Amino acid sequence: MIRVVIADDHPIVREGMSALLTSLEGFVVVGVAATGREAVREVVTTRPDVAVLDLQMPDLDGIAATKEITRAAPAVAVLVLTMFSDDDSVFAAMRAGARGYLVKGAEQDEIARAIRAVAAGEAIFGPAVARRVLGFLTGPPTSDVPFPELTARERQILDLLAAGLANGAIAARLGVAVKTVANNVSAIFVKLQVADRAAAIIRARDAGLGRCQ
Repeated sequence: MIRVVIADDHPIVREGMSALLTSLEGFVVVGVAATGREAVREVVTTRPDVAVLDLQMPDLDGIAATKEITRAAPAVAVLVLTMFSDDDSVFAAMRAGARGYLVKGAEQDEIARAIRAVAAGEAIFGPAVARRVLGFLTGPPTSDVPFPELTARERQILDLLAAGLANGAIAARLGVAVKTVANNVSAIFVKLQVADRAAAIIRARDAGLGRCQ
């Protein structure tokens, strides 16, 4: 039996996944979670074979939760099941330690096959994601980018942070709401695993950021 933890902030998705796996031979759902923190706690407590995680969850996003799980329970395979298929999300999940990545809307047999695959130690990606991964691997080499775990917008905001701009000034510079900047700053702290603004600025400046005008 493949033991599974399901983490998604939408009750319908959690219930649907639980019902699907319960109806199939060879699976047992040993825990469900609605937030990233709950996901990590369920995995550490139940030690499943596979953790199926959404990326967008409150408290702790799926990328950060994947990092925590691979650190605290490295034998547990993480399969990302999310709405996002952009390069930033895919490669951030891979760098965090995910063994598989599917986009919501995948067929039921595709989900079951992916869970079996990552439980067996394989890496698996949905068709659209696989094309992106292959394109990245076979494409021309790209220059090194500091903090590749960050999205392009998060790197832009970190650059401005390192230049000494406050959230309001960053928002004005980028033409976005101050709350949007604050949310991105919080995500930066999580992904860089820093406690506060000062620590983030130090890391950014060490990487050569903060020279923008």
